[in-house]
Amino acid sequence: MANDAEVTLSAVVLGTPDPGGLARFYAALLDWELLLEEHGWVAIGPPAGGVGLSFQEEEGHVPPTWPPAAGEPQMQLHLDFTVGDLEAACARAARLGARLSDHQPEPGVRVFLDPAGHPFCLFEG
Repeated sequence: MANDAEVTLSAVVLGTPDPGGLARFYAALLDWELLLEEHGWVAIGPPAGGVGLSFQEEEGHVPPTWPPAAGEPQMQLHLDFTVGDLEAACARAARLGARLSDHQPEPGVRVFLDPAGHPFCLFEG
């Protein structure tokens, strides 16, 4: 019996001045597919299906500050990615346009900023 009040996560949405560009970055990083592209909105997801990422155009987008600083735009969320080879994954992320953050909070984790400035973490798992 279906539960009409059931809630299922379908995507995580990131704001960006360039939805198509950011979608292409994450699709290449994750080997995911483009699912939908409309004016100001792009969705990607894993080939086998499941929860994906979407990108919404934001005029005047201001990237969050990492590490946090008083009075600056605060990070509300970030993405964590498990990788098999941290060095190789870091090189790939940088080659695709991510920037290694100057602030690295702990060994074994690398914090990058995507092309729109959103922080994400790579860690071996």
